[in-house]
Amino acid sequence: MPLKTVKKDTAEKLTLEWVLHVKNYRLSLDRNRCVGCQICSLACPKEAIKVEKQPKSKGEKTRRPKVDVDLAKCNFCGICDILCPYGAVKVTLDNEHSLPVIEKECFPKPIREIQVNPAKFPASREEIEDACPLHLIKVSAPMSEKAESTATVEVEKEYCPCCRVCEVKLPSGAMQVRKFIYGKIAVHQEKCPDGCTDCLDVCPIAGALFLQDKKVAVNDTFCVYCGACKLVCPVEGALELERTRIIHEPIRSGAWNKTLERLTSPVGIAKELKNKGSLKARESVKKRVGLKED
Repeated sequence: MPLKTVKKDTAEKLTLEWVLHVKNYRLSLDRNRCVGCQICSLACPKEAIKVEKQPKSKGEKTRRPKVDVDLAKCNFCGICDILCPYGAVKVTLDNEHSLPVIEKECFPKPIREIQVNPAKFPASREEIEDACPLHLIKVSAPMSEKAESTATVEVEKEYCPCCRVCEVKLPSGAMQVRKFIYGKIAVHQEKCPDGCTDCLDVCPIAGALFLQDKKVAVNDTFCVYCGACKLVCPVEGALELERTRIIHEPIRSGAWNKTLERLTSPVGIAKELKNKGSLKARESVKKRVGLKED
């Protein structure tokens, strides 16, 4: 048991600490990056994380839901850190980034696959940096006046939810982004109240939701299926969201299977287990017949 526990909550950051004899565990939630989505609360095995819809005054835009963590339940396992699409959570041990479930090989890392080709970038620094709705693209070298850019472009991958907006906005081939969370989202406009923009107000990805004939519509290409929109929707069934797949490093773990089921569905976990079974059978056949690996 910890000698001391500390919880601090400000407008900028939520911090939880366990102070032990020789160790110090800390969980930090950056409220500027947190969008109040569903991922961490669904993934937490201890049910320590709650996401609450915020009150709304007439004439104001809807505020993003607020995340809180119960210090009495949290064990600093790092699952929320690993799965946050926006990199808003960090778990440290003695001020060093520490993810116990990764170190024990019982949980996978999501794969953020982002490829950058500076030769395809436009000559405008502003155009490049403005292509990201979260301002995660930085140009750190002078731009060339020639048709071919010589810019050094960096992407803050740990905070990138892989929405693909930059890939679409920039010239073909400049960026290639693969989503790491796949799913389905639909707005049933017949149920959507006239003039309601609650989901649009909280969506962090510009262009994923938009107004069409005074009703909210979806651009599935940009949606990252985080669920912030669903949490604030005032009408049951007006907005449906389902995560179907998460791209991650190989793992064999009951803990991950349980998390995946909470994030997706029993169907999602069944598909993953089926894929693993097929891969295992293929590897077994290769060993028996002496085939080399691909």
